[in-house]
Amino acid sequence: MKYRNMGRSGLKVSEIALGSWLTYGTAAEQKAADACIAKAFESGINFFDTANAYNRGEGEKAMGAALKGYDRSSYVLSTKVYFPMGDGPNDRGLSRKHIMEQCDASLKRLGVDYIDIYFCHRYDIHTPLEETLRALDDLVKQGKIIYPAVSEWNGAQITEAASIAERLLLRPLISNQPIYNMFERYIEREVLPVSERKGLGQVVFSPLAQGILTGKYKLGQPLPADSRAANDSVNGVINSYLNDRVLQTVHELEQVAQGLDISIAQLAIAWVLRQPGVSSALIGATKPEQIEENVKAVDIALGAETLEQIEDILKKVADFSPAR
Repeated sequence: MKYRNMGRSGLKVSEIALGSWLTYGTAAEQKAADACIAKAFESGINFFDTANAYNRGEGEKAMGAALKGYDRSSYVLSTKVYFPMGDGPNDRGLSRKHIMEQCDASLKRLGVDYIDIYFCHRYDIHTPLEETLRALDDLVKQGKIIYPAVSEWNGAQITEAASIAERLLLRPLISNQPIYNMFERYIEREVLPVSERKGLGQVVFSPLAQGILTGKYKLGQPLPADSRAANDSVNGVINSYLNDRVLQTVHELEQVAQGLDISIAQLAIAWVLRQPGVSSALIGATKPEQIEENVKAVDIALGAETLEQIEDILKKVADFSPAR
C-alpha cells in the first residue's frame, strides 16, 4: 500500500479507502464486513469511511463493530452529516443543532471516542455557512472530531468556506469527497484546482462507476443475475450507464487493460489515482478477494501513451451524464 497526505494536512491515508458497502442488518452481512475489514488491514488500508445516513445509522454500527478489535490509532475513520435522520424539521442539514446532535449519535453508533474526518455530506443552502464552520470548529475543540471536511461541494462553495475559515481563524477543511471516475469528471474543471489552492485533498467515491468499470456488464449480453444492475431496489443510477455507447467504451478500455496485463478495475483506479489532488480512492467490497484485486492498482503507473489512448477512447462519452 502507498499513502498520501490528506490535502495540505499532515494526516496520511492509504491510496485505497474502504467504505460502507453492506445492506446491513444480518449476521451474514456483519461477517462479510468483518472479513473485508480484516483483508483491508492485511493489505495496508488504514482509511475507512461511512455516513450516518447509510441505512439510518446501521452503516455506522456495522463499521464500528467490524473495527472494534483494532487499535484505534491504527486507522483513520470518517463519517458524515447532512441527510435526514428523522422526520422533524431539525433532523437534517448543517445547522449547529443537527451537527452537534448527530456527531454525538455517530460516536455512539461507531463505538469510538473521536472521528478522524467529519464530512458535511452536501452543501446546505438553508444554513449560514459561518454557523456550520463554527460548529465543526467547536467539535474539534471538544476532541470529538480531528478534521472537518465536505462532500460534493463545488468550487465556489469550497472557496467561500476556506475564506470564512481563514478570516475567523477556524480549523481549515482538509478534504472534499466527490464522485470521480472515467465517466464523471466534473471535478477536473473547478473543484480540483480550487481544492489544490485551498489545501483540500479529494477522497473520490465510485471510481468504478457503480461497477460498470469492472467489466461485468457486456455489450449485447444479459445482466449478471447477482449484479447490482439486476436488483430493482438499487439500480436506479446504474441503469443509465447501460447503453451501447457506454458499454462499447468499457469494452475498448478493457482491451487497454488486457494489453497492460491488468484488470479493467485496476486500470480505472490507477487512472483516478494519477491525479495528484486525489488523496484516496474509495472502494466498496462484499468479498475480501475484491479488495485484494483493487489494492494492486496503487502499484500501476500509467504512461503518457496509455493515458493518451484512454483519453481518445473517452472522447465518445465526454457528454455522458448518468441520471441521479
